[in-house]
Amino acid sequence: MNAPQAAADSAGTMIIVGAGQSGLQVAESLRSEGHTGRIVMIGNEPCAPYHRPPLSKAYLAGEASEAQLTIRAPEALAKKQIELVSGVEVLAIDRVQRVVSLSDGRSLSYAGLALATGSRARPLPLPGADALGGIFALRTLDDTRRIASALADARRVVVIGGGFIGLEFAAVAAKQGRQVTVLEAAERLMARVVAPPVSDFYAQLHRDHGVGIELGAQVVELVGDAGKVRAVRTADGREFAADILVVGIGILPNAELADAAGLPCERGIIVDACSRTADPHIVASGDCTARRLSDGSLLRLESVQNAVEQGKSAAAALMGKDRPFTAAPWFWSDQYDVKLQMVGLSAGYDTVVTRGDACTRQFSVCYFRAGTLIAIDSINQPQDHMAGRKLLERGVGPTPAQAADTAFKLASLLD
Repeated sequence: MNAPQAAADSAGTMIIVGAGQSGLQVAESLRSEGHTGRIVMIGNEPCAPYHRPPLSKAYLAGEASEAQLTIRAPEALAKKQIELVSGVEVLAIDRVQRVVSLSDGRSLSYAGLALATGSRARPLPLPGADALGGIFALRTLDDTRRIASALADARRVVVIGGGFIGLEFAAVAAKQGRQVTVLEAAERLMARVVAPPVSDFYAQLHRDHGVGIELGAQVVELVGDAGKVRAVRTADGREFAADILVVGIGILPNAELADAAGLPCERGIIVDACSRTADPHIVASGDCTARRLSDGSLLRLESVQNAVEQGKSAAAALMGKDRPFTAAPWFWSDQYDVKLQMVGLSAGYDTVVTRGDACTRQFSVCYFRAGTLIAIDSINQPQDHMAGRKLLERGVGPTPAQAADTAFKLASLLD
């Protein structure tokens, strides 16, 4: 993106739309970058910024409290002179006057604006999905509160979607003794992001814990009774009884506000490596964005790391500085006693090498394209993950033969 860069305004008002991980990072980075003016962070949820990853794991399992989810309490933000406006939506952006209109009737002027509007759960496109009780998405703190309450009285649980969120929830529900069935439309779990060896491992892991894994399951109908979901029917005529139904079929970027303001959007708000939009006074970061790469393609990343690093880039851009986000992307997922750590982007791989034995629940899968390492998925192998992060950032890596040899230390290539 080649939008002209606005001159830094170290004393003007900076407004951040979104009070999640990325919005908070923008606010705090603005202060550390030397901004002395007013910073206003506006969030549509009625609470302080909180960690989202534990929602489908530790918090839902009762292993973390709501207080432990909080990233920054309001008093901590106040010490940094960051104003938090909670439970309020930004309805419109006037880019000419540089004003945002709020749902509480106020209008605020800005010198710089950061959009960290996040994302929302993709709705299930079936009749009754938005009308029947007992159907839940798992995206926000309020979602998780409602799921936890419903789960307490449920015996049979159906999950639509075999991605990270659906599988993490399934693991928690199974550990609590519920009868869990996962319905995945694809022919393997997490097919969009992992290779078959990882998909197969997780399918067996869940089955070992009593979870029913149904692959190639096309959900066609929700069966209700007295206004509540009672079963899910698939295209082959099978019916799966459900006391509650959790839907995890992906997310949608919250780009409508930017789109209405005339900013270029495609699979998200389009930004460059420094989180700049086409408007020199507006940046964007986190799940709501799609980064334009040098080859013209768009990259969407949905992770804590991306939210944080783009937040830092966005704050620097508002201060008139370049701070591109170039680190190798990484992700993680906790299911039962297994931690999956992923680094790099495996899309377009032509060779997959399994490093170790999946039966031990300690192995890695290395992805190569034209002989070059592009990603590593590590299952209970933190040393491979940490080495992989450094290798990809340096642009070096093992050969497929070296990767397959467990006696070969990946970290030796860093010497």
